[in-house]
Amino acid sequence: MTWTAPPIERRSEPYRADERTMLEGWLNYHRDTLLLKCAGLTGEQLTTASMSPSTLTLLGLVRHMTVVERWWFRQCFAAEDLPELYDFDADPDAEFNTVDTADPEADFAAFRAEITAADAAVAGRDLDEVCTVKRRTGTEEISLRWVYLHMIEEYARHNGHADLIREGLDGVTGE
Repeated sequence: MTWTAPPIERRSEPYRADERTMLEGWLNYHRDTLLLKCAGLTGEQLTTASMSPSTLTLLGLVRHMTVVERWWFRQCFAAEDLPELYDFDADPDAEFNTVDTADPEADFAAFRAEITAADAAVAGRDLDEVCTVKRRTGTEEISLRWVYLHMIEEYARHNGHADLIREGLDGVTGE
């Protein structure tokens, strides 16, 4: 693959703001951090697994977060009836396990488009609004505030993975 991930300007998180601005700011900071971890890498590097036997790759993380954005903001919270991005019936980890045939340019475009759509789906909605989610423990009502906090946590965890993968690829470290 000759494609190279483009550079990214990471937005800073706000230091003083209302709750909604803080949640959106931190989420955007972590979204940008994932892209920053991929910046300047080739398609081959983006699809290089962290270590055997793991299938965890930077492109897999981008694809996973695209799915997660779609699920929590659009399918769950906004109740949009959308098709799945991958065949999860055939492979529950399809976003990770099919990167060998992936198109990084298309995957990064899908990630950015999903973020735009996710933001639009919850724009102006109250943080106390709820969606109903089927969990292992039963059906739960989950607030939009919870969704934002969960997404920040999800990105933070995976950005730690991305940092280790990137360091293993070319020695680059940092926030």
